[in-house]
Amino acid sequence: MRKQFIAASLLAGLSMPAYAEELALSGSNTAWLLTATALVLFMTLPGLALFYAGLVRSKNVLSVLMSCFAIAGAVSILWLVGLYSLTFTDGGSAQPIIGGLSRMFFSGMTPDSMAGDIPEVLFAAFQMTFAIITPALIIGAFAERMKFSAMLIFSLLWTIAVYVPVAHWVWGGGFLGEMGLIDFAGGTVVHITAGVAAIVAAIVVGPRRGFPKQPMPPHNLTMTVIGAGMLWVGWFGFNAGSALAADGSAAMALLVTHISASAGALVWVACEWKRFGKPSVLGVVTGMVAGLGTITPASGSVGPAGALVIGCLAGLICFNMTQVVKRVWKIDDSLDVFPVHGVGGILGTLLVAVFASTELGVFSGQGFADGISTMMGQLNVQFIGVMVTFVYTAVITWVLLKLTGLMTGGLRVSAEQETLGLDLSLHDERGYDL
Repeated sequence: MRKQFIAASLLAGLSMPAYAEELALSGSNTAWLLTATALVLFMTLPGLALFYAGLVRSKNVLSVLMSCFAIAGAVSILWLVGLYSLTFTDGGSAQPIIGGLSRMFFSGMTPDSMAGDIPEVLFAAFQMTFAIITPALIIGAFAERMKFSAMLIFSLLWTIAVYVPVAHWVWGGGFLGEMGLIDFAGGTVVHITAGVAAIVAAIVVGPRRGFPKQPMPPHNLTMTVIGAGMLWVGWFGFNAGSALAADGSAAMALLVTHISASAGALVWVACEWKRFGKPSVLGVVTGMVAGLGTITPASGSVGPAGALVIGCLAGLICFNMTQVVKRVWKIDDSLDVFPVHGVGGILGTLLVAVFASTELGVFSGQGFADGISTMMGQLNVQFIGVMVTFVYTAVITWVLLKLTGLMTGGLRVSAEQETLGLDLSLHDERGYDL
């Protein structure tokens, strides 16, 4: 995959000017990645911010918007200071666990520095948008009850201790990538890490006051639908942009992303219609997001038929997991981050081995059309990647939450602040003044 190729070129210790002579800048690829970078940032701001803000109660709408903006700014600074370097460079020697510090503050990076046939500064900016959205996804699990200070400290510590190592393992020359794990755009790096962190956080922080007996419906589904539409469009930059080129791989990734999102939305609505008697707007947008998250790791390796099956399975399995988490486990994952992103990421990462087939429009045949033994071998690699990511994320997230609680005098706001709402109690502002 092209992302791994570019990472390998950085890890090889080649000087960027010398590499630029070997592989000239591609104007078309650069233009596409500039667009994709803007699209992925657009997913967080305002896409995810509006999607989440509409799902909480009106007294907490600003707290969600504030969290997304604060995370975007703070993670961007950390990415510049050293997180990009730790993820994608190694100082000239292979590092299976974590990278090096040769690109701290983007040291030595000029407009002429190349990563493949695109500017390295653009590659760094594109990857920064992934680092931004991942911790922002997690806030949906503890929305409406965590202190702003605790949220910000935890999010930054988590990005350093979880996102960066896992991204290095998969995309930066680490041991999972070397094993042959297929994760085109972030099934393990983004969705499993965010989803697992979310359910651990929901357990540690505890449920909202009144859960599960008190109804807590979304306060503004119009806002949520607008945000969902932005996520759908922005996801084309997320998945198709991960090809790092304006080529057929990017075009196929865009198409399968759309097919999976469409199937996920429709199957989720069908499940909801059958179970509750009516289809809902909340269901159609949540199913769409499930379809998007599930196709993400496979988007560079499957064709339209595989994407259709993946999207259908995403809608079916993720819908049922939302019921299990809230009704059976009685865990208050406020905005269903684990069942949608965590379960979707796990499902998509495993299904890569099944549907990455030459019969279904593939770029690297690994699936059932190439033989059961080949498929099972790849499935074993994918399973190891899922388990390593799951266990590491769960353990480190728990430790970081406990540490953050000690640093901030507790993770939660007081009962009085929660009842009043985080907008007024933490920010002294109202989302609406009608």
